[in-house]
Amino acid sequence: MEKYDAIYGRQSVDREDSISIESQIEYCQYEVRKGKYKTFTDKGYSGKNTDRPQFQAMLAAIRRGEVKRVICYKLDRISRSILDFATMMAEFQDHGVEFVSCTEKFDTSTPMGRAMLNICIVFAQLERETIQMRVTDAYISRSRKGFYMGGRIPYGYKKEPYMIDGKKTSHYVIDPEEAEVVKLIYNLYADPQTSYGDIVKYLEENGIANKRRKDGSWDKARIAEMIKNPVYVRADLDLYRFYKDQGTNLHNNPEDYVGIFGCYLFSDKKAGRKQCHLQGQHVVLAPHEGIVTSDVWLKARLKCLGNKQVTKPIKASNTWLAGKIKCGKCGYALTVRKCKLKTRTRRYLICSHRMQTNRCEGVGGIDADAFEAFILSEMKEHVKQFELTPDIVIKHENPRIHELNIKIEQVQAEIGKLVDKVSTANDVLMDYINKRVKELDSQVSAYKQELSELSPLANSSECNVRQLKGYMDRWDELSFDDKRAVVDQLIVVIKATQDDCEITWKF
Repeated sequence: MEKYDAIYGRQSVDREDSISIESQIEYCQYEVRKGKYKTFTDKGYSGKNTDRPQFQAMLAAIRRGEVKRVICYKLDRISRSILDFATMMAEFQDHGVEFVSCTEKFDTSTPMGRAMLNICIVFAQLERETIQMRVTDAYISRSRKGFYMGGRIPYGYKKEPYMIDGKKTSHYVIDPEEAEVVKLIYNLYADPQTSYGDIVKYLEENGIANKRRKDGSWDKARIAEMIKNPVYVRADLDLYRFYKDQGTNLHNNPEDYVGIFGCYLFSDKKAGRKQCHLQGQHVVLAPHEGIVTSDVWLKARLKCLGNKQVTKPIKASNTWLAGKIKCGKCGYALTVRKCKLKTRTRRYLICSHRMQTNRCEGVGGIDADAFEAFILSEMKEHVKQFELTPDIVIKHENPRIHELNIKIEQVQAEIGKLVDKVSTANDVLMDYINKRVKELDSQVSAYKQELSELSPLANSSECNVRQLKGYMDRWDELSFDDKRAVVDQLIVVIKATQDDCEITWKF
């Protein structure tokens, strides 16, 4: 059987600056002259790997002993992977096949020629990885600016053209009819007793069809996807704090969370699509209006997190006072440490600053069970004064409250950055950090004091006093997250020492 030359051409995308397959073949024909040849071409395939139909067909012909030479326009048309190229060259040698690059003349029969060939493939891979990095960086940059990044249009919205920084993109516009269904779904799931299946059943029984599907059906997976999506929320400071607590990267300042716009949630491409927890993911305010208020959205989302256990929260999970209780000396958080005894395990509240550096004279160990019981009794006593008006609803009404909450978040963010530097700080820097943290903590205390002095009817998230009292009456039956939610409705901060405890109330 007479062997032939195999001419291979590849083009990843149709671009003006990318040489066409036809031109590649024409160049390669000069090497063949009047000899027998066969062409193999792959259009629309990357050089990242060798999983290309015509390339595999050429390899099969080589293994059958039909090919004497492989000819291509340029080395990177064959492969841009060092590993794939080395494997391919080894197979060429095993079958006595010569490799020819029209624009890069190498004698692959000599060690020097093969060495130069390998050097070229190294640079080809470097170029591929550089291009890939640029594409990824551009994606992340555009995502963080709020550009529409494609994908399925969420139920409840339609897409319209939009401009950001003078560049064309798209944004979502509320579909009034679908938006009402979205609100219904969130309100249903916010009920602790309602499951995804219950919602599907309710929608079907009430003739509420999913117009995005031909059969009008709903399913639990689609409902779950909707509940987790922050595109629907009217993002305010409560949402900002939620994502901050989860370890999510926030790309907008606290003052931008005004309770109007929805959010985009995305992961770095290297993290993979199956990343299920929120830590390390990114949240960007979107240029569209949200549908669901943050209180309803958060109730549903927290319930989802509790059911699925898909999050990796930063805050401690060993006490429902987490995030509220601070050292009365240095202002750092108190964390729970467990001590195993013969008969049981005891929990103690310890100053995190003291534990890390031993530079705080504050809390060295408070019995957590006893302290939680004390705080619960104080909460019950505090609520008693509102028993004459049990249906009173506490709402955000004063714009100064929003302003103060923003300032608190900004200062606490600065404290967090300083705390991160503690592990690597020398004595001089440590003294500065301690001094600055005290100054910032004083600012936070002043802001919170002003919050407490504002009108009681404008100093808390929406809550019902009768409802709060009912929760505390059946405290042992509540879930961990429900206990924390009750505490959040009542308490701004708790400052504790070994001998004293100061509670700042929200109303």
